[in-house]
Amino acid sequence: MTALTLSTAGAATLRADALVVGVAKAGKTLVVAPGAEAVDKAFDGRLAAVLETLGASGGEGEATKLPAPAGLKAPVVLAVGLGSAPEDGEAYAPETLRRAAGTAARVLFGSKKAAFALPVASAEDAGAIAEGALLGAYSFDAWKEEVKDAKKPLAEVALLGAKPRDKAHKAAADRALAVAEEINRARDLVNTPPNGLTPAGFAAIAQAAGKEHGLKVQVLDEKALAKGGYGGILGVGAGSENPPRLVKVTYTHPKAEKSLALVGKGITYDSGGISLKPAGHNETMKCDMAGAAAVLATVVSAARLGLEVNVTAWLALAENMPSGSATRPGDVLRMYSGKTVEVLNTDAEGRLVLADALTRASEEHPDTIVDVATLTGAMMLALGNRTFGIMANDDEFRTSLHEVAEEVGEQSWPMPLPADLRKGMDSPTADIANMGERMGGGLVAGLFLKEFVGEGITWAHLDIAGPAFHEGAPYGYTPKGGTGSSVRTLVRLAELTAAGEL
Repeated sequence: MTALTLSTAGAATLRADALVVGVAKAGKTLVVAPGAEAVDKAFDGRLAAVLETLGASGGEGEATKLPAPAGLKAPVVLAVGLGSAPEDGEAYAPETLRRAAGTAARVLFGSKKAAFALPVASAEDAGAIAEGALLGAYSFDAWKEEVKDAKKPLAEVALLGAKPRDKAHKAAADRALAVAEEINRARDLVNTPPNGLTPAGFAAIAQAAGKEHGLKVQVLDEKALAKGGYGGILGVGAGSENPPRLVKVTYTHPKAEKSLALVGKGITYDSGGISLKPAGHNETMKCDMAGAAAVLATVVSAARLGLEVNVTAWLALAENMPSGSATRPGDVLRMYSGKTVEVLNTDAEGRLVLADALTRASEEHPDTIVDVATLTGAMMLALGNRTFGIMANDDEFRTSLHEVAEEVGEQSWPMPLPADLRKGMDSPTADIANMGERMGGGLVAGLFLKEFVGEGITWAHLDIAGPAFHEGAPYGYTPKGGTGSSVRTLVRLAELTAAGEL
């Protein structure tokens, strides 16, 4: 993992492989952002003019390298675009700084040390820059044979402009390091090929994380699931040689007054089962456990940050495969809640494992439950590849979650749960079917899950099908592959819950 330091050195005097500065658009003019004054001075006040000559515009995501002049200890200056300069007296948005730092870290892949002289107007800015740089420096090489001699991610981030002796700045940096490391844990899990991450293997990773961070971990294997009547999880895993698991990871704080339950969909590979996915739709289905990865990362983050809130993560783990023992379309499953579900499509399996986990989580009467899942292609059609949908049984909570996601820089959108869509899941042979109307499929899935939430418990559902796995070119701090979507939102939710603000 990339190291992080808060440096008191000046930009001109710190020894590093590269010095990162920000540039922005002020109308049609390129301007140097605060934090880079010493660097601009070394260019005789002509840094912006030199960059314009090289074609720089200051646009977000832009990065321009140039040799450092005499007077700077670093041999290279990297100018990253911040977009439009803020109005006088205003600061750059934390997400702008986070993305710029991530861009710089990616461009400097292979470097040992980089000094970041981006604008720091507050502790929040320092945390955003640190987080962006640490997330941008991510790579996944665990399965590559020739990685020993290959370039490695940026090894050290030296953050300039922050105040190492200031408690707020130091806390922001420590938080950024903990959260970024856990987001990268989630990314690693999502990127691991399915033959390297079975339900039992995932459970073992959760146990190891729990041991490292003082968390209580309980694993229900296939025998315990059968004894407990977890028909949804067992039904989804019935076709695989790798049996399912339900994992409970618990963090408690002696001063906690509220409890938060997080439920994650953990389909370690989704072939669609008997309702087999066509070619072109199953190659990336190792990512169908991203929800479980996100809730594991969040509960570990809560422990590392010492949050005064009780957080329990429920990982509903199964592999959805076709075989002679697989659940068939038309089968009826008796769920942990006692309700029966007619399975009309075995590729609508995520809601089945989540239903059992939601019922089990409800038995502990938490103040709030949030489930996270790469649940529906319909949500991707509605919101695209970078935005997750939020549904809830409480409009005020749904709005709050949307605002929390915006605060931490994750794109989301509140979605409704129209009551008229519920009738489409009526079944002639069971209490409910796992499919309903095709139009509004993402909302139908949310309505299904709502049926399994305990009475009086505030609940929300995050459908992260779009942003959980990025197949395009990297941008900002977002890599190709697993992204760690929703972790920042959930961690902030836990912080606000601990503070009594939610």
